[in-house]
Amino acid sequence: MVQNDTELQSWWKEVREEGHGDLKDKAWWPKLESVKDVIDNCTIIIWVSSALHAAVNFGQYPYGGYPPNRPTLSRRLLPEPETPEYDELKEDTQKVFLKTVTPQLQSLLSVTLIEILSRHTSDEIYLGQRECPEWTMDAEPLKAFENFGKKLKEIQERIVNLNKDERLMNRFGPVKIPYTLLYPSSEEGLTGRGIPNSVSI
Repeated sequence: MVQNDTELQSWWKEVREEGHGDLKDKAWWPKLESVKDVIDNCTIIIWVSSALHAAVNFGQYPYGGYPPNRPTLSRRLLPEPETPEYDELKEDTQKVFLKTVTPQLQSLLSVTLIEILSRHTSDEIYLGQRECPEWTMDAEPLKAFENFGKKLKEIQERIVNLNKDERLMNRFGPVKIPYTLLYPSSEEGLTGRGIPNSVSI
């Protein structure tokens, strides 16, 4: 039973009480009293720090790389009807929009940052890959890692097939942009795909 594993319990206590001391008394903290608890909690940690993070991070540029699509701020309130500002909006919508959204320099800085964060490096190691093939000599973990790699390939194939399904309008709409954010691997650059083996931010 997990409750007898003092090292694991000690680690979980440190995570809750030191790592998240301000939240340590919250009722939503899960217990570690069974192997299933350990599996569930590790699954959540792995999901958040790998695939979820990658989908959010590497999807930023396609959605936010063009500031008029996603301005980082609004410098003016929406005008009320029957005000001079409202009349100006009716007269020249584009001019008012440009006076409202982020100015050029801030937009340039924002796009630069989003591009840097969304870019894969040439030496990136992805989920299911290892820098050193001899990372262990034990047959059992090597076999489990091989099976994990096969599952990742199956997931990517499933996403590719779902992208081809014309019934799924969220993937096959008028623009025909496929969903790629959870593809496990990627090439170098801005690809909108790939789950790195480690999270830098």
